[in-house]
Amino acid sequence: MGPFKARKRMAVLGAIVALPALGLAAPSMAQASLAMLASLDSGAWEVRFRDGSPSRKLCVRSGREFIQLRHTESGCNRFVVEDGKDEVTVQYTCPGNGYGRTNIRKEGSGLVQIDSQGIADGRPFQFSAEARRTGTCK
Repeated sequence: MGPFKARKRMAVLGAIVALPALGLAAPSMAQASLAMLASLDSGAWEVRFRDGSPSRKLCVRSGREFIQLRHTESGCNRFVVEDGKDEVTVQYTCPGNGYGRTNIRKEGSGLVQIDSQGIADGRPFQFSAEARRTGTCK
């Protein structure tokens, strides 16, 4: 290996090692547990959209149901951008049906704020919503 390639390789490795020190995650560390979502109360929830769209009722088991409100199909690939104590951000891609990026902020075990945007069915979307636990699933 020539000196240029060796220096380039060391620079790349140094950058990857430095990412955590800068508060950034290296690609191999990007997938996280999303523990905040698991801490939400399971049961029936109502999502109220701030743009006046009709509210939506969900049966929440793991909290992950809030990530893809505009992409209900399975088989989407997810990448965890932020996995904090009270806030998570997940970017996802659904082959053949677009993508999205969702930020969920916990205000309590039965109350979250959701911001999401992306492309679904070939059309852009963006929304803000509040979700509250309303009882048990029926």
